[in-house]
Amino acid sequence: MRAAERSEALFKRAVECIPGGVNSPVRAYGAIGVTPRFIAKTQGSHIFDVDGNVYIDYIDSWGPCILGHNDGRIREAVIEACGQGLSFGCATEIEVEMAAFICRHIPSIEMIRMVNSGTEAVMSALRAARGFTGREKVIKFAGCYHGHSDAMLVSAGSGVMASGVPDSAGVTLGCTKDTMTAVYNNLASVERLLEENPGQVAAVIVEPVGANMGVVLPDADFLPGLRRLCDKHQALLVFDEVITGFRLGFTGAQGYYGVTPDLTTYGKIIGAGMPVGAYGGRKDVMEMVSPVGPVYQAGTLSGNPIAMAAGLTQLKILQADLSVYQKLSDMGGQLYGKMDGYIKEHQIPCQVSHIGSLGCLFFTGSPVTDYTSAKTSDTVQYAEYFKHMLGSGIHLAPAQFEAMFLSAAHTEEDLDTTFEAFKRFFEEQ
Repeated sequence: MRAAERSEALFKRAVECIPGGVNSPVRAYGAIGVTPRFIAKTQGSHIFDVDGNVYIDYIDSWGPCILGHNDGRIREAVIEACGQGLSFGCATEIEVEMAAFICRHIPSIEMIRMVNSGTEAVMSALRAARGFTGREKVIKFAGCYHGHSDAMLVSAGSGVMASGVPDSAGVTLGCTKDTMTAVYNNLASVERLLEENPGQVAAVIVEPVGANMGVVLPDADFLPGLRRLCDKHQALLVFDEVITGFRLGFTGAQGYYGVTPDLTTYGKIIGAGMPVGAYGGRKDVMEMVSPVGPVYQAGTLSGNPIAMAAGLTQLKILQADLSVYQKLSDMGGQLYGKMDGYIKEHQIPCQVSHIGSLGCLFFTGSPVTDYTSAKTSDTVQYAEYFKHMLGSGIHLAPAQFEAMFLSAAHTEEDLDTTFEAFKRFFEEQ
């Protein structure tokens, strides 16, 4: 690996004009103790930094590049769309095509509204849920991330919380007082909040697979149980599929687990990595949204034709060849399975959690089932692991509580190289 001289110089410039030197905290390497790598280009399963280093990438633009970076078919669709103009702020044919495509292929979605990010999608979906039900309270889960809108930035805690405590400066108690927190994989904690607040809960929102506290899988009855509880208490069930949508399978986690939500939120995954989001679901709920109904939500550039061209191209490619999901699952089983086997064979106090192309290595000897158990991970050791892997040409998330993402562009050689680097780290301890 070459020295990160240009990245270091860029970071010094960045901290002078950008808070923390990054435009999103997830890009910061502060917890790791090294300078963020500034990326110059991407291709397939690789990214290239400004110093000329090449890495096998497992961030995958945080999930949306299912076909790999800079796929030629998507790139050509974007170039063609750019020839017609970059931004219209008006209705376009391709946003109708995108909406119709999703409604046709995702059984739970009868109507959908495009927005510009996953954060905006969640904020809007919850507003629609409140407008539809006439109720004010929302239940979320500790460790699940739903973007940075005020109502979702509540203190995660480790147990049931009946009133949200702001988790960020600048967020008022008034914004979070109706956000309640339950424990992931614990139906009793949800039932308790519903029963203590009869007729007051508009929605229960959940990442069907926890992917922002590492990767935490739902217990067998957790998602079906949420569906039953929401039906019993006449609350809406909202699946945040910003990570799992079109990645865990073409119909996302709801198809994978056979549980139908009332509303679904998506992020950049429906734009093949371009800035976009969407929320959709039952027609009677979605028709509450302006200009049809009284729930106001707007976005001047929502449904941007360039993002729609990128996203619709990727979705059509995936839908036409669903075998890509078996390939992704096979690769995940190979890489994560070998990592898990090595850890068990050598009795290393770590956990490998994975499903399909998503995976995470937790540095804890305890099983991880929720936010509290995830937080037992040794973040100092993860930092050492991250630096070792980066030095070996493997690009992982610079934080313990993020996922690894495989793409269809990863190869057997990539997986072997990654596993060998993984083994060397533990052999050198």
